[in-house]
Amino acid sequence: MNLDPPMSQDSLLDTLRDSDQPGLAAREFLEAGQARLDEAFHEAPITELVHGRARLVDRVLIAAWSLFGLDRFDETALVAVGGYGRGELHPHSDVDLMVLFRDAPNPEACSALEGFVAFLWDIGLEIGHSVRTLDECVSLAGQDITVATNIMEARTLAGDDRVRADLAVLTGPDAMWPNDRFFAAKWEEQTARHRKFNDTEYNLEPDIKNAPGGLRDVQMIAWVAKRHFGADSLEALVDAGFLTADEHRVLSKCLESLWRIRWQLHGLTGRNENRLLFDHQRQLAERLGHKDSDANLAVEQLMKRFYRVALALSVLNEMLLQLFDEVILRAGEPENVRPLNRRFQVRNDYLEISAPDVFRKHPSAILEVFVLLAQNPDLKGVRAATVRALIESRPLIDDAFRQEPAHTALFMQLLRSPHALFSQLRRMKRYGILGKYLPEFGRIIGMMQYDLFHIYTVDAHTLLVIKNMRRLRYDDQRDEFPVACEVFYRLPKPELLYVAGLYHDIAKGRGGDHSELGADDAIAFCQRHGLTNWDAKLVAWLVRNHLTMSVTAQRKDISDPDVVHEFARTVGDLVHLDYLYVLTVADINATNPALWNSWRASLMRQLYLETKRALRRGLNNPQDKQDWIDETRDDALKLLTERDHDPHAIEALWANIGDEYFLRETPWDIAWHTEALLERTNKEDPLVLIRESETSPGNLEGGSQIFIYTPDTRNLFAATVNALDSLGLTIMDARIITSADGFSLDTYIVLDENGTPIGNDWPRIEYIRKTLTETLKQPENFGATVSRRMPRRHKHFDVPTQVMISNDIVNDRSVVEVQTLDRPGLLAHIGRIFVQFELLVQNARIATLGEKAEDVFFVTDLEGQPVSDPELCQRLQATLKQELDDYSKTDPMSVTI
Repeated sequence: MNLDPPMSQDSLLDTLRDSDQPGLAAREFLEAGQARLDEAFHEAPITELVHGRARLVDRVLIAAWSLFGLDRFDETALVAVGGYGRGELHPHSDVDLMVLFRDAPNPEACSALEGFVAFLWDIGLEIGHSVRTLDECVSLAGQDITVATNIMEARTLAGDDRVRADLAVLTGPDAMWPNDRFFAAKWEEQTARHRKFNDTEYNLEPDIKNAPGGLRDVQMIAWVAKRHFGADSLEALVDAGFLTADEHRVLSKCLESLWRIRWQLHGLTGRNENRLLFDHQRQLAERLGHKDSDANLAVEQLMKRFYRVALALSVLNEMLLQLFDEVILRAGEPENVRPLNRRFQVRNDYLEISAPDVFRKHPSAILEVFVLLAQNPDLKGVRAATVRALIESRPLIDDAFRQEPAHTALFMQLLRSPHALFSQLRRMKRYGILGKYLPEFGRIIGMMQYDLFHIYTVDAHTLLVIKNMRRLRYDDQRDEFPVACEVFYRLPKPELLYVAGLYHDIAKGRGGDHSELGADDAIAFCQRHGLTNWDAKLVAWLVRNHLTMSVTAQRKDISDPDVVHEFARTVGDLVHLDYLYVLTVADINATNPALWNSWRASLMRQLYLETKRALRRGLNNPQDKQDWIDETRDDALKLLTERDHDPHAIEALWANIGDEYFLRETPWDIAWHTEALLERTNKEDPLVLIRESETSPGNLEGGSQIFIYTPDTRNLFAATVNALDSLGLTIMDARIITSADGFSLDTYIVLDENGTPIGNDWPRIEYIRKTLTETLKQPENFGATVSRRMPRRHKHFDVPTQVMISNDIVNDRSVVEVQTLDRPGLLAHIGRIFVQFELLVQNARIATLGEKAEDVFFVTDLEGQPVSDPELCQRLQATLKQELDDYSKTDPMSVTI
């Protein structure tokens, strides 16, 4: 396929000279040429397109140079630098140019140059240009490594090439930036660049150019090779012995993959965009030919491919730079070599094989590498040549290798290692060993889930779970995870926890229930690795139930003894509870840093402690609700009488409240509420109390507690949550109790927008109290307009509303579960719908998981009974679905709820 520009150089120049509008003619030439390249995308190699775009722009620039008479000036050159200097351009890449003069230009040349640059902007080229003399370039290159690098890749487009050639000599390694300084500076530059992306290839919206494993990492290798070896291509590194033919093939394929993505990303956005934003990922996947399947969305397939490419490039970059380091920076340094065993030795604190054929002769050494690193924490890592040998030995890991008892024993030895387990598993993954040894793990490498809840790929999340488990060994974690640290030390076999962590999400992306499929894989692993039948059953149970504890804590009313008893029956004994609690804490913390907050921690801790008590009491001896209620009343009464409050006044106040209040509130909070009610003087206005929940002994910590006492109205819940939302507060829990005499006693647990309690900001607390008081004086007139826009990322997710309605016969209420797209004003909107259907909210559990809201409401009719009319339930379900789905498609700034 001929991808040359549609007009020869001379013909283009003649066309521009003959045209009344040369700018329009040049623009049409570029557009026609680009259209030909775009049409060839699915047939031509991407390398031809990228170089074809550079040739297309070359032709225009060379013609324009002559058009403005710049070819009349001696010892002047138009020079392409940077990526354009390499002859590589994408549809909207910056065209980096340098106009190079041997001496200062005269006014006539400057005038012609101004016209030339203006012309380039007018025809739509995004140019980055500099105008310098030879001396200025030399001076700048000596000070700035970036300038020196750009010059190193320069090529002459038009004018006198001798000026550029002289510049190359004057800025070469013999004149400035010798190899060692150049390499050190570029490595430092890369380290700083990677740090901006948290040193990971796995970002939700990755930068395909600058992030680890991006295009810059390939260029880094090329820059060092060109400076040190004079190599003009990566292929030349193969001849120099620094790159194997297989490595060159991998580099080339990875580079082509990134170029294909970047080409289409530029075409999609119409600009020099290098970030895979959520705004573009779906359309990009479609442009690149991916299709949704039953197991994975097209966008997930695209991102999995990208992450695998980025990981492969990152590992090659790391290995090759270490080789360069040995040859360039450490050349001539004395070497300290000591044997470790017959297969391995330590060279300058790096582990290396003792002979080139170690892995071929002793395949078990492939796993032994990581066991030795874990046993010797003073080692800095694996020497680059050994990394290369490891990667080349991966084909040795087959079914026979995986079944070999010596190999399974080594892997279990690693899992039982006291040091650096996470680091070694991560290293095994990066070198491709873990995915070969555990093929089921290999299938999840780079797998992303297209949502805002899971911010890591499945493999990265899995290893973070292991890391979080290992953190619990350290004393400095006890403040954040007091119970989990204590429980971890009681686990009889921590390695079983690590196996469960490895397998809890391993079946994602296969279709079906990943917990059940993963449990089957976990049993096979345990059997292959010689674990006992009891151990295998425990691990499989953990994988099968790894979501049970978090779902119970976040979606059910764990102040209800029946809920705790049901969960205790699922767990069965303290050993299973301990393992599940630590797995759950590690899992939540590894899913999304924003997900684990003090409130969620307190829910988990309360469920653990209450379940532990239930297990000690015995599954056949559940907590009696009336005993619970009586005990709470007695404890609260004792607290109040100790403060000299009249017992008769207290009992009179409590007479109409009902047992539900004493079941769901703690004695300390009841005393707080009661004392305020007894002492208040203004009985006309709503009572609003605010404090940090940790000030209440025995209560859930981690949130700010807002208690409201006011006459009950149907709009009360909707008005309250709307006011809290407008105050920038996130509701985590709502307990709504209506007394027999028509008053509502409501408790809301809230967090600030950043996931923390309000704290002791008294002016803000007073503002919140006043706002709520004024709102609740007339709750039926709250109709405020939502004033916050939906976050940008949320707009790119389609979360169809799901509504499930069931009846809780034991507690005489209906349960309405709503899953929908999160957005400002959601709770108030749902509250309005409940008002429309004459339903009262008795309790609510609020969970926001990325872009998705998963809220549970416990409601009754106006008579305090569950909803028993099937037709009413169907209409409620349909209304919630329709209104919330319609609402999610509008701009919240313009919606009045």
